[in-house]
Amino acid sequence: MRCCSAQIAGIWESPEQTLKKAELVFCEAARAGAALISFPEQFATGWDPVSDKNIEDFTGTTVTGLRRLAEEYSIAVIGSFRETFSPKPRNTAIAIGRNGEILATYAKIHLFSPGHEDLKFTSGSGLATFSIEGIRFGLAICYDLRFPELFRLYRHKEVHAVVVPAAWPKSRLQYWELFIQSRAAENQMYVAGVNTTGTTPVDSYTGASMTADPCGTRIARAGDGNELLYYEIDPFVVERARRDFPVDNDRRDALYASLMGKRQE
Repeated sequence: MRCCSAQIAGIWESPEQTLKKAELVFCEAARAGAALISFPEQFATGWDPVSDKNIEDFTGTTVTGLRRLAEEYSIAVIGSFRETFSPKPRNTAIAIGRNGEILATYAKIHLFSPGHEDLKFTSGSGLATFSIEGIRFGLAICYDLRFPELFRLYRHKEVHAVVVPAAWPKSRLQYWELFIQSRAAENQMYVAGVNTTGTTPVDSYTGASMTADPCGTRIARAGDGNELLYYEIDPFVVERARRDFPVDNDRRDALYASLMGKRQE
Protein backbone atom coordinates (compact mmCIF):
# COMPACT_ATOMS: atom_id res chain seq x y z
CA MET A 1 0.00 0.00 0.00
CA ARG A 2 1.42 3.36 -1.04
CA CYS A 3 1.24 6.12 1.57
CA CYS A 4 2.17 9.78 1.66
CA SER A 5 3.52 11.85 4.55
CA ALA A 6 2.58 15.46 3.75
CA GLN A 7 5.39 17.43 5.34
CA ILE A 8 3.97 20.92 4.88
CA ALA A 9 4.04 24.07 6.95
CA GLY A 10 0.51 25.21 7.74
CA ILE A 11 -0.61 28.82 7.75
CA TRP A 12 -0.55 29.92 11.38
CA GLU A 13 -3.99 29.87 13.03
CA SER A 14 -5.74 29.76 9.65
CA PRO A 15 -7.48 26.44 8.96
CA GLU A 16 -9.30 27.76 5.89
CA GLN A 17 -6.12 28.90 4.17
CA THR A 18 -4.16 25.80 5.16
CA LEU A 19 -6.88 23.52 3.77
CA LYS A 20 -6.58 25.29 0.42
CA LYS A 21 -2.89 24.46 0.51
CA ALA A 22 -3.70 20.90 1.55
CA GLU A 23 -5.90 20.38 -1.50
CA LEU A 24 -2.78 20.58 -3.67
CA VAL A 25 -1.39 17.70 -1.61
CA PHE A 26 -4.49 15.60 -2.24
CA CYS A 27 -4.26 16.26 -5.94
CA GLU A 28 -0.59 15.31 -6.17
CA ALA A 29 -0.83 12.28 -3.86
CA ALA A 30 -3.82 10.94 -5.76
CA ARG A 31 -1.88 11.23 -9.02
CA ALA A 32 1.01 9.37 -7.39
CA GLY A 33 -1.26 6.47 -6.44
CA ALA A 34 -1.24 6.95 -2.67
CA ALA A 35 -4.07 5.36 -0.68
CA LEU A 36 -3.39 7.37 2.50
CA ILE A 37 -2.14 10.91 3.24
CA SER A 38 -0.92 11.89 6.72
CA PHE A 39 -0.47 15.49 7.88
CA PRO A 40 1.56 16.85 10.83
CA GLU A 41 0.23 17.60 14.31
CA GLN A 42 -2.40 20.37 14.29
CA PHE A 43 -1.35 21.02 10.70
CA ALA A 44 -4.24 23.37 9.92
CA THR A 45 -3.35 25.86 12.66
CA GLY A 46 0.22 25.06 13.67
CA TRP A 47 0.90 23.30 16.95
CA ASP A 48 0.57 25.51 20.02
CA PRO A 49 0.48 23.89 23.48
CA VAL A 50 -1.35 26.77 25.11
CA SER A 51 -3.61 28.11 22.35
CA ASP A 52 -7.33 28.61 22.96
CA LYS A 53 -8.03 29.49 19.32
CA ASN A 54 -9.60 27.40 16.55
CA ILE A 55 -11.00 24.77 18.89
CA GLU A 56 -13.47 22.71 16.85
CA ASP A 57 -15.82 19.76 17.04
CA PHE A 58 -16.26 17.20 14.27
CA THR A 59 -18.44 19.63 12.32
CA GLY A 60 -15.73 22.30 12.31
CA THR A 61 -13.61 23.60 9.48
CA THR A 62 -10.73 21.14 9.73
CA VAL A 63 -12.65 17.88 9.93
CA THR A 64 -15.32 18.81 7.41
CA GLY A 65 -12.66 20.11 5.04
CA LEU A 66 -10.66 16.88 5.27
CA ARG A 67 -13.77 14.76 4.81
CA ARG A 68 -14.70 16.68 1.69
CA LEU A 69 -11.21 16.34 0.21
CA ALA A 70 -10.99 12.63 1.06
CA GLU A 71 -14.24 11.96 -0.75
CA GLU A 72 -13.45 14.23 -3.68
CA TYR A 73 -10.04 12.67 -4.33
CA SER A 74 -10.95 9.16 -3.12
CA ILE A 75 -8.02 8.92 -0.74
CA ALA A 76 -7.87 8.29 3.01
CA VAL A 77 -6.32 10.91 5.28
CA ILE A 78 -4.99 11.37 8.81
CA GLY A 79 -5.22 14.88 10.24
CA SER A 80 -4.90 16.50 13.65
CA PHE A 81 -6.80 19.34 15.31
CA ARG A 82 -7.80 20.95 18.61
CA GLU A 83 -10.98 19.16 19.58
CA THR A 84 -13.72 20.71 21.69
CA PHE A 85 -13.88 18.85 25.01
CA SER A 86 -14.74 19.60 28.63
CA PRO A 87 -13.22 20.93 30.80
CA LYS A 88 -10.29 21.52 28.38
CA PRO A 89 -9.88 20.71 24.67
CA ARG A 90 -8.05 17.65 23.39
CA ASN A 91 -5.21 17.32 20.90
CA THR A 92 -6.85 14.85 18.53
CA ALA A 93 -5.82 12.90 15.45
CA ILE A 94 -8.51 11.66 13.09
CA ALA A 95 -8.47 9.02 10.36
CA ILE A 96 -10.91 9.53 7.49
CA GLY A 97 -11.68 6.96 4.80
CA ARG A 98 -11.71 7.50 1.05
CA ASN A 99 -15.48 8.03 1.09
CA GLY A 100 -15.23 10.75 3.73
CA GLU A 101 -16.25 8.51 6.64
CA ILE A 102 -14.58 8.84 10.04
CA LEU A 103 -12.61 5.65 10.72
CA ALA A 104 -11.04 6.45 14.10
CA THR A 105 -10.08 9.27 16.46
CA TYR A 106 -7.22 9.42 18.94
CA ALA A 107 -6.72 12.01 21.69
CA LYS A 108 -3.05 12.49 22.60
CA ILE A 109 -2.38 10.49 25.75
CA HIS A 110 1.00 11.96 26.72
CA LEU A 111 0.70 15.74 26.77
CA PHE A 112 3.93 17.70 26.48
CA SER A 113 4.30 19.00 30.04
CA PRO A 114 7.67 20.74 29.35
CA GLY A 115 5.67 23.05 27.06
CA HIS A 116 2.69 23.23 29.48
CA GLU A 117 0.37 21.42 27.08
CA ASP A 118 -1.00 19.52 30.09
CA LEU A 119 -2.30 22.79 31.56
CA LYS A 120 -4.41 23.72 28.52
CA PHE A 121 -5.45 20.33 27.12
CA THR A 122 -7.14 17.16 28.35
CA SER A 123 -5.18 13.93 28.05
CA GLY A 124 -6.68 11.08 26.07
CA SER A 125 -7.19 7.62 27.54
CA GLY A 126 -7.81 5.26 24.64
CA LEU A 127 -6.19 3.64 21.61
CA ALA A 128 -7.34 4.09 18.01
CA THR A 129 -7.12 1.38 15.36
CA PHE A 130 -8.57 1.19 11.87
CA SER A 131 -8.03 -0.72 8.62
CA ILE A 132 -7.44 0.43 5.05
CA GLU A 133 -7.06 -2.11 2.25
CA GLY A 134 -6.46 -4.92 4.75
CA ILE A 135 -3.72 -3.06 6.63
CA ARG A 136 -4.32 -2.38 10.32
CA PHE A 137 -3.18 1.03 11.60
CA GLY A 138 -2.79 2.68 14.98
CA LEU A 139 -2.45 6.38 15.85
CA ALA A 140 -0.10 8.25 18.18
CA ILE A 141 0.93 11.93 18.36
CA CYS A 142 4.42 13.45 18.66
CA TYR A 143 5.52 13.22 22.35
CA ASP A 144 3.86 9.77 22.52
CA LEU A 145 6.99 8.46 20.77
CA ARG A 146 8.86 8.72 24.07
CA PHE A 147 6.54 6.17 25.69
CA PRO A 148 7.16 2.62 24.41
CA GLU A 149 4.27 1.23 26.45
CA LEU A 150 1.77 2.82 24.07
CA PHE A 151 3.34 1.15 21.05
CA ARG A 152 3.47 -2.13 22.92
CA LEU A 153 -0.30 -1.92 23.33
CA TYR A 154 -0.67 -1.41 19.59
CA ARG A 155 1.50 -4.50 19.07
CA HIS A 156 -1.00 -6.45 21.18
CA LYS A 157 -3.72 -5.10 18.86
CA GLU A 158 -1.76 -6.65 15.96
CA VAL A 159 -1.43 -3.43 14.02
CA HIS A 160 0.87 -3.37 11.00
CA ALA A 161 1.72 0.33 11.25
CA VAL A 162 1.44 3.29 13.62
CA VAL A 163 1.22 6.78 12.08
CA VAL A 164 2.53 9.63 14.24
CA PRO A 165 1.58 13.23 13.32
CA ALA A 166 4.09 15.52 15.02
CA ALA A 167 5.52 18.98 15.61
CA TRP A 168 8.97 17.76 16.65
CA PRO A 169 11.44 20.64 17.03
CA LYS A 170 14.75 20.98 15.23
CA SER A 171 16.66 21.05 18.53
CA ARG A 172 15.69 17.45 19.36
CA LEU A 173 15.83 15.93 15.89
CA GLN A 174 18.20 13.11 16.88
CA TYR A 175 15.62 11.72 19.31
CA TRP A 176 12.90 11.82 16.66
CA GLU A 177 14.90 9.51 14.44
CA LEU A 178 15.96 7.27 17.35
CA PHE A 179 12.43 6.82 18.70
CA ILE A 180 10.81 6.08 15.34
CA GLN A 181 13.33 3.36 14.57
CA SER A 182 13.25 1.97 18.12
CA ARG A 183 9.47 1.78 18.36
CA ALA A 184 9.38 0.03 14.97
CA ALA A 185 12.07 -2.53 15.83
CA GLU A 186 10.74 -3.22 19.33
CA ASN A 187 7.28 -4.05 18.06
CA GLN A 188 8.08 -5.38 14.58
CA MET A 189 5.80 -2.89 12.86
CA TYR A 190 6.05 0.11 10.56
CA VAL A 191 6.20 3.48 12.31
CA ALA A 192 5.60 6.53 10.12
CA GLY A 193 6.33 9.92 11.66
CA VAL A 194 5.08 12.97 9.74
CA ASN A 195 6.63 16.17 11.03
CA THR A 196 6.05 19.84 10.34
CA THR A 197 8.63 22.27 8.99
CA GLY A 198 9.41 25.97 9.16
CA THR A 199 9.32 28.43 12.06
CA THR A 200 6.27 29.33 14.17
CA PRO A 201 5.80 31.54 17.25
CA VAL A 202 6.35 28.35 19.28
CA ASP A 203 9.53 26.81 17.81
CA SER A 204 11.59 25.93 14.73
CA TYR A 205 11.06 22.67 12.88
CA THR A 206 13.14 20.86 10.33
CA GLY A 207 10.85 18.22 8.88
CA ALA A 208 12.72 14.92 8.56
CA SER A 209 9.47 12.97 8.32
CA MET A 210 10.48 9.33 8.22
CA THR A 211 9.21 5.78 8.15
CA ALA A 212 10.92 2.73 9.66
CA ASP A 213 10.06 -0.86 8.77
CA PRO A 214 9.46 -3.81 11.17
CA CYS A 215 13.23 -4.33 11.51
CA GLY A 216 13.74 -0.70 12.49
CA THR A 217 15.35 0.11 9.16
CA ARG A 218 14.69 3.59 7.78
CA ILE A 219 12.90 3.14 4.45
CA ALA A 220 11.93 6.76 3.75
CA ARG A 221 13.10 10.15 5.02
CA ALA A 222 12.23 13.67 3.96
CA GLY A 223 14.47 16.71 3.91
CA ASP A 224 13.91 19.91 5.87
CA GLY A 225 11.40 21.74 3.64
CA ASN A 226 7.90 21.25 2.29
CA GLU A 227 7.84 17.77 0.78
CA LEU A 228 5.59 14.84 0.00
CA LEU A 229 7.29 11.68 1.24
CA TYR A 230 6.07 8.39 -0.21
CA TYR A 231 6.57 4.95 1.30
CA GLU A 232 5.13 1.45 1.00
CA ILE A 233 3.52 -0.66 3.72
CA ASP A 234 3.43 -4.41 3.20
CA PRO A 235 1.58 -6.43 5.86
CA PHE A 236 3.40 -9.58 4.79
CA VAL A 237 6.71 -7.96 5.81
CA VAL A 238 5.28 -7.45 9.31
CA GLU A 239 3.97 -10.99 9.52
CA ARG A 240 7.25 -12.47 8.26
CA ALA A 241 9.31 -10.46 10.76
CA ARG A 242 7.14 -11.65 13.64
CA ARG A 243 7.24 -15.24 12.41
CA ASP A 244 10.96 -15.46 11.66
CA PHE A 245 12.10 -13.64 14.80
CA PRO A 246 9.37 -14.40 17.38
CA VAL A 247 10.66 -12.17 20.15
CA ASP A 248 7.18 -11.98 21.68
CA ASN A 249 7.48 -15.61 22.76
CA ASP A 250 10.27 -14.65 25.14
CA ARG A 251 8.53 -11.78 26.90
CA ARG A 252 7.85 -12.09 30.65
CA ASP A 253 4.93 -9.71 31.07
CA ALA A 254 3.71 -11.22 34.35
CA LEU A 255 7.20 -10.92 35.80
CA TYR A 256 7.56 -7.33 34.61
CA ALA A 257 4.29 -6.42 36.33
CA SER A 258 5.42 -8.15 39.52
CA LEU A 259 8.77 -6.38 39.53
CA MET A 260 7.08 -3.05 38.92
CA GLY A 261 4.84 -3.65 41.94
CA LYS A 262 7.76 -4.52 44.16
CA ARG A 263 9.65 -1.44 43.06
CA GLN A 264 6.73 0.78 44.02
CA GLU A 265 6.44 -0.67 47.56
